[in-house]
Amino acid sequence: MLTLDEAKARVLSGVHRLSSERVALAEGLDRVLAEPVVARSALPPFDHSAMDGYAVATRDLEGPSPWELPVCGESSAGSVAPALAASSASRIFTGAPLPAGADAVVAQENVERDRNTVRLHSRPKVGEHVRKTGHDLPAGALALAAGARLNPGALALAAMLDEAELVVARRPRVTILCTGNELRAVGGRAHAGSIPESNAVALAALARQGGAASVITPIVRDDVEQATEAIQQALDSSDLLLTVGGVSVGDHDVVRPALERAGVTLDFWKVAIKPGKPIAFGRYGRGSRVLGLPGNPASALVTFALFGVPLLRAMQGDERPSPMPLCAHLAAARKRSVDRIELLRAELRRENAVLVVFPHDNQASGAATSLAKSDGVAVIAPGEGLIEAGAPVDFIRWADV
Repeated sequence: MLTLDEAKARVLSGVHRLSSERVALAEGLDRVLAEPVVARSALPPFDHSAMDGYAVATRDLEGPSPWELPVCGESSAGSVAPALAASSASRIFTGAPLPAGADAVVAQENVERDRNTVRLHSRPKVGEHVRKTGHDLPAGALALAAGARLNPGALALAAMLDEAELVVARRPRVTILCTGNELRAVGGRAHAGSIPESNAVALAALARQGGAASVITPIVRDDVEQATEAIQQALDSSDLLLTVGGVSVGDHDVVRPALERAGVTLDFWKVAIKPGKPIAFGRYGRGSRVLGLPGNPASALVTFALFGVPLLRAMQGDERPSPMPLCAHLAAARKRSVDRIELLRAELRRENAVLVVFPHDNQASGAATSLAKSDGVAVIAPGEGLIEAGAPVDFIRWADV
């Protein structure tokens, strides 16, 4: 069996960014830039005040304090500021352009005003309370690099740079194909031995979180011919095909032979992790990828989070396709696996300024309750004996996948 790191490296190997498209700025959240954003003008575009107060020229403040200056003119946001008259002060408001000739702003709470005269008791420094042209970005500077995933702050920066549209990688197309004679549609008519198919909606949600657009096919029965036909149809329109269930080696596990019949070249089909050991990965054609996920809900979701979502992000050219684990500490000692990394569904709490992991008691692969109540998974390295309470572990939040 491959280790987790070995398997992940194979999944992400040789991935090329998908084609690009132009989207409106308002549609850019969580998309990945395919082209850099360069500042076409300086940011800020002009010198302006950071405070309500009075614009002055420090050269006019000679001799001992206090200094008295007549108030001549006013500058407000959105207006053109009149030049500062010699040996005077100009009323100015936050965001307003700095009048020509002024080099500092005195906050209004530090000024005494008597009708049309202001009195200053301390000399401001040159540039005080002034936001200078190009302080954030000079014209021509790189604002956002290709490969950046657009968060709200990045969208704000693009808006400040007057970018109404952005060039991003297109969304990967994901097809989710669930197999099993026991499965029926959620809300459909129940029959003896049937269960509602629960993986597709969760996987589609994670795929959407990873920036993809997903399609869920009708449920496929445990029949090699039917599975092969469904897989062949899905492959032609998918960047990533997710098959769910039937990937092991039981008498009714038909997915692996169906993938091979459909022309998929399998890279691996076992990883030393728990849950999720029977996971398959393969390639089809020039760019399509296939992940054969286990059928149990915890196994399917955990393996897709670890392998599938980073793959989707890599397809978009994301400079950071994998989530950054948090460093946390186990709440209590527990037995660990000798030969497999364990991915424990757990809650994450903060206690005395330390992140503490509380694994759920029920870690069965089919246990949906621990999925629903978990904040993510704790990564427990294999080893002999117990892993002690307080031991540091990596923790991957669902929200960061």
